[in-house]
Order: sequence, then structure tokens, then C-alpha cells
Amino acid sequence: MEQWNVGDISITKVEETESWAPLEFLLRVLPASTVEEIERIEWLKPTYLNDGKVNVLVHSLLVETPTHRVVVDTGLGNGKKRLAPVFDDLDTDFLERFEKVWRREEVDGVLSTHLHIDHVGWNTMFEDGRWRPTFPNARYHFVREEYAHWKAFAEDPRAREAYTEYGYTMVDAVAVFEDSLKPIEDAGLITWVEPGQVVVPGISLIATAGHTPGHVSVLVEDGGESAVITGDLFHCQAQIARPDWSAEMDSDTEAATRARRDFLARFADSPTLVLGTHFGTPTAGRVVRDGETYKLVPERG
Repeated sequence: MEQWNVGDISITKVEETESWAPLEFLLRVLPASTVEEIERIEWLKPTYLNDGKVNVLVHSLLVETPTHRVVVDTGLGNGKKRLAPVFDDLDTDFLERFEKVWRREEVDGVLSTHLHIDHVGWNTMFEDGRWRPTFPNARYHFVREEYAHWKAFAEDPRAREAYTEYGYTMVDAVAVFEDSLKPIEDAGLITWVEPGQVVVPGISLIATAGHTPGHVSVLVEDGGESAVITGDLFHCQAQIARPDWSAEMDSDTEAATRARRDFLARFADSPTLVLGTHFGTPTAGRVVRDGETYKLVPERG
């Protein structure tokens, strides 16, 4: 496990899945990119791009402040029926490894950068014949606009048919709502939050909409130090060099591009540690200017 300290706040990464995927995977995620353009980003090698493969990851970040224990994004989850084989009916030891850091009953906050399939899966687990909150003593902090968007989608009887042509991502959004979001609402555990808001002392939200309508990044600050968790503002490190490359899952590519450029301008050449939600190990680094663009200088936890 990688771990970082921000003043008196600790951030611990608990991996769910990590792999070296073929470069073609990245081309599917970033349809505007090409092999030649990616390989010209020399600083990606060999840490993030090696022998035609890219390091990709799904993980949770456990943020412990002096007063709270908050999980940022909960990954894919076990036993969930999904159309994509790589996500379907997983059976990993994620929760066992998680509980080497905290017992799930000790978590008092769950914070979602957005509500896609690979960020909310461990919100719930299957117990006694139904999906129940994994963290029974936590408040689940959802951006209201984000939740309303996916709830309206899931409750539209035409949702599955309307989006079948776009593949499994949107179709699975209905199942994600039903097994990973609605049970939290039914349990009365949602606390609504908004971009710009302080969630708990030391943890606040930055508006980075574009990937989804209510997407946020998470700013952690204490003792004059800071770190920021990107969420899917960046799917991979290559987008730091090329913020104009939007992911095929971005709902508003122009807004997502603006958000990436604003983020890079704000944090480049600053002491703020940047933690990518899908960045393979090392997951953190400092953004620095690199001619007319930017690069990530990795920093191991």
C-alpha cells in the first residue's frame, strides 16, 4: 500500500485491481490519441508506459484526518452483475485488505468524485439476500446534481434501449444505481454536498464537471500542505501532457478539457501532491510545466 501525509492527515491507497494493459486500451479510452503521439511523451517511460503497455488501476483512497475517516471512491465491488466481463461478478480480497487499515464500521464518511461503475461498487455488499451499505456508520457524500442525473437515467424506462448502441457503460448505469446507490438512499445515509464545499475539516471539493455533470476533485489540506485527488478528470497520466485528449466516457468533452486545463494551471509548479484515481503505481506526483504543456514527476508513497 502506498501512503502519503498531508500535515496531520494521512492518505492510504487500497488497490482493487491493477494491471499493465496493452496500449490499445489507452487508445480506446482516449480516441483522439494515436500510438505515435502517446509514445512521444517521453516522461511516461518507463514508469507509466513500458514495452507497449500502460499501468492502470482501480483503487480507494482512505483519508484519515484528526477527526474523520473518509473513503474517497469505492471501486467496483464484489458479486455485481455487469455486462463488461472485466467488471462482472468480481471476487477479490479488497475488503480484507481494506480492513487491515480500518474496520469498515470505523468509516464515518464515503465521498464520491462521481457515480460511475468503478467508483461506487463497494458502497454496498450483498448480505442477507439484499444489497446493504458496506460502511454502516458512514455518511455517503454525494453531489446532488450528480446523483439526480443518474437517478433520472435509471428511472427512465427507455434507458437501456436508448443507450445500448453506446455499449455497456451507460447500460450498466441502471444496475449501478440499483445495487450501489439506491440502497444508500433507502438507508437514509446520504449527505448532499456541492462543489466548493468543505466536507469535513481538511477535505473540500473542487468543481471539475465534464466527465460527468457533477464531477468533483477532492482537495486535502492541513498544516500548510496539500494534495488533490483527481477522480476521472484525468484517466491517465498522458492527459497531463495532452489535456485536449478527452476520454470517450466524458459526457461533455469541452467542459472536461476546460476543467483539465484549469486544474493544471492551478497546480503546476506548486507543492500540491496530485493523486490520480486511475494512475498506476506510483499513483502520486507533482505537476510541473514542460515547455508549452505539463508533465508529472512521480513521487512514491
